[in-house]
Amino acid sequence: IAQALSKFEPELRSAVKSAGFLTRDPRVVERKKYGKAKARKSFQFSKR
Repeated sequence: IAQALSKFEPELRSAVKSAGFLTRDPRVVERKKYGKAKARKSFQFSKR
């Protein structure tokens, strides 16, 4: 919505940007590794 608002009303861009609505969150899911249950979780360890 913020992207469309800044395109439609260019003078509102500075207010929307200062509020932090134009920055994309770069966090993505870490990939699953072989030998593991998930990205970081190991398989259950058995002593015997």
